[in-house]
Amino acid sequence: MTYEEFADTRLAPLLRYAVMLTGDPHQAQDLVQETMVRVQLNWRRVARADSPERYVRRMLTNQYVDWRRGSWVRRVLLRGEPDATVPVATDHAQSAVDRDQIWSWLSRLPRRQRAALVLRYYEDLPDVEIADILGCAVGTVRSSISRALTTLRAEYVEA
Repeated sequence: MTYEEFADTRLAPLLRYAVMLTGDPHQAQDLVQETMVRVQLNWRRVARADSPERYVRRMLTNQYVDWRRGSWVRRVLLRGEPDATVPVATDHAQSAVDRDQIWSWLSRLPRRQRAALVLRYYEDLPDVEIADILGCAVGTVRSSISRALTTLRAEYVEA
């Protein structure tokens, strides 16, 4: 597989993943762009990996965790692709308020905890793969997810 073929097939899923990590489509695009530049520069090493997609996802996650450009703590809207199987909510204003509230809570989590949540509940990955992507032990993944969910539950009860 060439870099161009990889980019053609995996760019959209990587961008969706980055949007879930950052909470901002514009910052997600920047993050994916910077990651893909690094992927292209190191394509031989990426192509030799057992799973190039997992290797690139790990690169993107590490870059997100280490990214120091600007404050990530801000209110954002989720702009994902609509799911045709989910019934449309009758109160659009309340849906927007709820979405803003969830993004607000997520933005306050430490980056590793947020990345672990996104990998578990958005990417639907098992603990072993999450640990591989985050470069930590499986127990660390489980405790990160547990702490993040505890924080989110506390925020929900207070709201």
